[in-house]
Amino acid sequence: LDSYQPATQAYALSRGVAYLNDIRGFPDAAFYPQLAKSSAKLVVMHSVQDGQADRREAPAGDIMDHIAAFFDARIAALTGAGIKRNRLVLDPGMGFFLGAAPETSLSVLARFDELRLRFDLPVLLSVSRKSFLRALTGRGPGDVGAATLAAELAAAAGGADFIRTHEPRPLRDGLAVLAALKETARIR
Repeated sequence: LDSYQPATQAYALSRGVAYLNDIRGFPDAAFYPQLAKSSAKLVVMHSVQDGQADRREAPAGDIMDHIAAFFDARIAALTGAGIKRNRLVLDPGMGFFLGAAPETSLSVLARFDELRLRFDLPVLLSVSRKSFLRALTGRGPGDVGAATLAAELAAAAGGADFIRTHEPRPLRDGLAVLAALKETARIR
């Protein structure tokens, strides 16, 4: 379930949801005891934005340092509240969530493996139809299928543990080709 509202998250937990994705990264410490009682995986997403009306740019400096500092703090808060670390999945945020400059999202896409290495936790990437792809191609939200697939395959090749997509069939086909290429290279 994708929600940043604790009441919605609580309802989903009561219904046995397996994954909760919070675009604000679970900032509500008052909700942590309920999260700790559940077994749901928690997708902790980083964002420089604070709601739909917000339009912040990424902070100055290395974006990966900023994202890592966010995850340091959030992981400490969540695990300090009794939430097991192995339930956490990290999402660095992409597109709008990182600001308007497409270079920021490209940098994160190229370097997200740093998060997995630093935190030893699975990483989810969601590049499907994101604003940085529209900025790079000059196309509208419904016309970035090829750009989305290219970014998703780059995420897969880079070792993303999860890829959130709007178009599962093209991604599945692309992953099959990527796997065949890897296998062919391995047996050469």
